[in-house]
Amino acid sequence: MHDLKSNERTRAILALSLIPGLGDHRVKKLALGFDDPEKIFSKSKTELRSVDGIGEASALSVLSFKDWKSVDEILDATEKVKAQIITIVDDAYPRLLRQIYDPPALFWIKGNPDALSKPGVAVIGTRNPSPYGKKTARKITTALVEKDLCIFSGLAYGVDGIAHQAALDADGVTVAVLGSGIDMLYPREHTDIANQIVKSGGAVITEFPLGTKPDSGNFPVRNRIVSGMSLGVFVVESAMQGGSMITADLALDQNREVFALPHTIENLNGSGCNFLIKSGSAKLVQSVDDILVELPLDFNSDQINEPASTTLNTPKKPLWRDLDLDDESKLICENLEKQDFQIDDLSDEIGVSTSKLLVALLQLEMQGLVSQKAGKIFSLK
Repeated sequence: MHDLKSNERTRAILALSLIPGLGDHRVKKLALGFDDPEKIFSKSKTELRSVDGIGEASALSVLSFKDWKSVDEILDATEKVKAQIITIVDDAYPRLLRQIYDPPALFWIKGNPDALSKPGVAVIGTRNPSPYGKKTARKITTALVEKDLCIFSGLAYGVDGIAHQAALDADGVTVAVLGSGIDMLYPREHTDIANQIVKSGGAVITEFPLGTKPDSGNFPVRNRIVSGMSLGVFVVESAMQGGSMITADLALDQNREVFALPHTIENLNGSGCNFLIKSGSAKLVQSVDDILVELPLDFNSDQINEPASTTLNTPKKPLWRDLDLDDESKLICENLEKQDFQIDDLSDEIGVSTSKLLVALLQLEMQGLVSQKAGKIFSLK
């Protein structure tokens, strides 16, 4: 059960989302701009304008809002369909999703909110997969679930539905992201899958308000959420155009790993996957290990441990301390001893240019002192 404060916070942020012209970006600015977002509508114009991006017109539109009846009607309707609303300031909001460029200010959910933050992989592809695509989607999805990874997808026909069902059959957790309202499930033929997802500890979510129909323009928009919650995106089968390629592009923009299944040149429905591999945008997948090795997680036997950055707490003397390194290499190792660093962040931390830093890191890697992960993330061995 939500406490009174969180209920009022949800009510306030929902109200902001109803203000014409305010926009999702400003809603998030306001929600995150105060320690007490539940009191946004009690703030003065000066306080509202103190938030970056909130000008005179936006502040006045907030202060003039009076349609609380609509807000409460939406909350009542949400409760009637056995859903809830999660906002960007809630603890249940998935951390990875919050980090993307344009996370939704709020979304509707049926099911277990904890599933949203579970480490996982998005499995996506064409609505009309080949027998090879179907077989591989099931096989790889099952193997990912066996590693206790969540499966994210869009509940669509084809690969999406196969991935959700394979996860359920393997007693795994899966999350479906809709391109319609939570009360307008699409496709209707997947209602049973959606119910199974909720009952099995997964979740069905959407940023689209109640009553929103599954218009074609909604699906590219929702794809950023599919990739945003995941550690990586596996494209099973896709032509050069379509939602799966959009999701792959979004994943790359979000600094997520992208994986693709190779296809024969005769299969035009797999040409997108081949292009992603050929262009270096995606890693070729022949087995689940090709995915697992790139994820920012440590696999020990059949279990997932904490992310690699936390394993540095294990008390042992680092190898680099026994070697005669130059001052710059020592500085690098000292910082990597504290935590893993993406090369740009490490450059900012120690004041060394990225190009120069890369050379030093590669030399340390050749010495067996440093390891590199996808996304130019470096860690101390």
